[in-house]
Formats: sequence, C-alpha cells, structure tokens
Amino acid sequence: MAVDYTVIVIYLAGMLAMGWWGMRRAKSKSEFLVAGRRLGPAMYSGTMAAIVLGGASTIGGVGLGYQYGLSGAWMVFTIGLGLLALSVFFSARIARLKVYTVSEMLDLRYGGRAGVISGVVMWAYTLMLAVTSTIAYATIFDVLFDVNRTVAIVLGGSIVVAYSTLGGMWSITLTDMVQFVVKTIGVLLLLLPIAVVKAGGFSEMKAELPTEYFDPLGIGGETIFTYVLIYTFGMLIGQDIWQRVFTARSDRTAKWGGTVAGTYCLVYALAGAVIGTAAKVLYPNLASADDAFATIVKDELPVGVRGLVLAAALAAVMSTSSGALIACATVANNDIWSRLRGAIRPADEEHDEVRGNRAFILIMGIAVIGTAIAIDNVVEALTVAYNLLVGGLLVPILGGLLWRRGTVYGALASVVVGGLAVIGLMAGYGILANEPIYYGLLSSLAVYVVVSLATPATDEAVLAAWRERLAGRTSELGNEPVPAHQ
Repeated sequence: MAVDYTVIVIYLAGMLAMGWWGMRRAKSKSEFLVAGRRLGPAMYSGTMAAIVLGGASTIGGVGLGYQYGLSGAWMVFTIGLGLLALSVFFSARIARLKVYTVSEMLDLRYGGRAGVISGVVMWAYTLMLAVTSTIAYATIFDVLFDVNRTVAIVLGGSIVVAYSTLGGMWSITLTDMVQFVVKTIGVLLLLLPIAVVKAGGFSEMKAELPTEYFDPLGIGGETIFTYVLIYTFGMLIGQDIWQRVFTARSDRTAKWGGTVAGTYCLVYALAGAVIGTAAKVLYPNLASADDAFATIVKDELPVGVRGLVLAAALAAVMSTSSGALIACATVANNDIWSRLRGAIRPADEEHDEVRGNRAFILIMGIAVIGTAIAIDNVVEALTVAYNLLVGGLLVPILGGLLWRRGTVYGALASVVVGGLAVIGLMAGYGILANEPIYYGLLSSLAVYVVVSLATPATDEAVLAAWRERLAGRTSELGNEPVPAHQ
C-alpha cells in the first residue's frame, strides 16, 4: 500500500498548494466568490461536472448498481438531466443577472423582500449538502489508512476547509479541475473496464445475475419519478450550482459548457451502475451495497492504480464538499449576516469583503465538520437537504423566472408553506418517504398561485429593472439588498 499512500498524499498536498495559489488571485469579492466571472468553456465544464458528481454519485451510484443493476444509474442520470435542463433553458439568464446568491435573484425579481427567508432555507440546504459530503470521508479514509470515523471526517474536512478558506472560488475551481481529471481517469478509464473484465465480461454478468439487473426500469417507476423531482429540479435552483453558473465568462459559456458537463454526468451515471453490477458478480453477499465501491477497489485493483482510483473517490467527495461549503458561507454572509449587520451598523461603514467571506467559510467549515461527526446517516441527511430545497424554493424561483404575475407575497407564502409542509410530512411519513416532496411541492405551488393572484401585481419599476438585469444591461449587484419599491 506504500505506493497507494504516496499517490494520495501527493494528491492532498496538491489540493493545499492550489489553495495557497488561489489566495494570491482572490483580491476582491468577485474573485473570491465567483472567480471573477472569468471561466472559459473548458474550465467551466470541468468544474461544473466536478461539483455535481460527488461522493453520493460515485460511492452511492456504484452502490445502487450493486443493488439494482443498470437501473441504479437513474439517481446520477437525473442529476445529469437537471444540469442539462439548467444549462439549455436557464443558465444564460442566470449568468446575466450578475448576482452572488439565489436570494439576491429573488430580491431583484420580487422587490427586495423575499431574500431573508429564502436565504435561511438555502443555508440549511447547503449546510446539509456539505455535511453529507464530509461524512463520506469516513468511508474513504477507513479504506486508505484504517482510521476511525471521527479522525477521517476531521482530516478530510480540514483539508477542504483550508483550501476553500485560503483562495475561495479560485482555489475551488483549480482543485475541481484536477478532481475532474482524476475522476475521469480513475473511474471511467481504469475502474470501469477493470471491473467488467474481473467479472468475466458482460456475457458472464448476464449469466450470473437475475434479468431484472439489466432492466433499465428495474429500480421502479415511482423511484425514478422521485429522483426527477428531487435531483433534476434540485439542480435547477441550488446555490452551489448557481454559484458555478456565476463564474462563467459569458452566457454562451454557461449554456454550452454546462451542456457538456451534463452529458458527462449521463456517462458517469452508466459507468457507476456497470461497476456496481460487476461488483455484485464478484461479491454477491456484501453487508451493505455502499461497500461495493471500496471493496472492488481494495481487492481487485493493482497497486498504484488502487491509489489513483481512491484518489478519484476522494476527488468526488472533495469537489462537492468544497462547492457546498462556499455556497453555505456565501448565503450565510451575504443573505443573512449582511442584512443583520445593515440593521445594527451604518450602511456605509467600510469592511473587508474578502476577509469577511473568508471568515464565514472557516466558521461554516467548522460547523460542517462538527455536524458530520454527530450525524451518521448520509442518505437521510441528503434527503432532508433536497426536500427542503425543492419543497421550499423551487416554485418561487422558477415562478419568478417564468411567470410575470408572481408576487413577493406569493413567493414568501410558497417558501414558508412548502418548507413547513416538507418538515411536517417528513416527521409524519419518515425522512425517506416520497410523500413529503410530493405534497410539499404541491402545497408550495398552490399557495404561490393563489396568493400571487390575490395580491397586487409586482410594481412595474421592479419588473423593468428585472428585465434590464436579465438582458445583461446593468452592472453587478451591490452588497446591499435591493430596496422594495412602494
């Protein structure tokens, strides 16, 4: 294992070095939070693919393949579909807004009074997303170094917090590009063919496994529909995803670069399912499906290659973790704390934007590591995150982009009712039940439409400013919330 350890240590040291390099570039708020909005197509595609394909997509995707066969690809496949839909239909408009957070977009669209509550919901989502990625370090570092769960979480989490705090989005962008390359080589070019060959090829896999393992819909129609609701729609509205859209050099880059990344996700989804299916042939009686990835890597790959593939898994986790962390800190600072600060300090009081955002990444990072140590179930934590996001924010965000008659009162009612409905239904039906997202989303939509139609239409001056912003004809949004027009 000495060679494998060397590969991993070099990889981790490289991540920290890029954090230090990124710190030298991040001299302004724009550079620190959205990489100066300067990413070209190649770098944008790589970093976007890296952030959406995390530990759940890699370790979890292989686990679903182990459990269901080729239809286990559907979870990651719906993530790819969501990224494609975002890129083709919405990313150009989002990039032209020149904002930093989803809540700032809601303020612009509805007149400056929707951001606080939506910011709290988005903060909860990004926090839980970062927590789920951080928990995944325990699995990887246990295979690598045989350390206990808490040490693994602290070790992996600290590295991500360090390079994210140092250089912000520039550090995360650079590390994500490396992680994208490592994942491509480790999972697609090495683990996939080796796993299929070790399992005897597709003919042997078909002979050894039940026919439902090769049924594209074997996982079940209701499960696929739920994946679409949670992950496809979740891709359209998450702060972690939007913040990457904000880094694009142009709206064309956002559209076509995101389309390439989404297509890559579809390929990655199928690869994970095939690897899991091969693992089922090789190890038919694993205690947990989520052990399939680590087991096949540990037992079937040669020295050196094993280290690179484990680095690929680590890359997958780190890319999502760092993206969720900076999104969480951005929302906490810009959507929540800045409003509180504005209420207790003079509006024109000077403060260091970069230092403030750097401090929030550090604080949120410590909170994420502590929460990850306390929580054990990754799937439940991820489900809570996406249920809150989709149930509380999907309708007011897409409504604002697509329906002119939507009002701030409809948006606020939709966030509150949808969010509370999801929480209550999860308490009643169980966190992993389908009913919370079904009924929560329906209640959010109903309230949004009814309240919007029952309240005065949004002021024409607000809508005019919104159209100018969508057209890309105004400068970057300032630090303060957009004032409500009376």
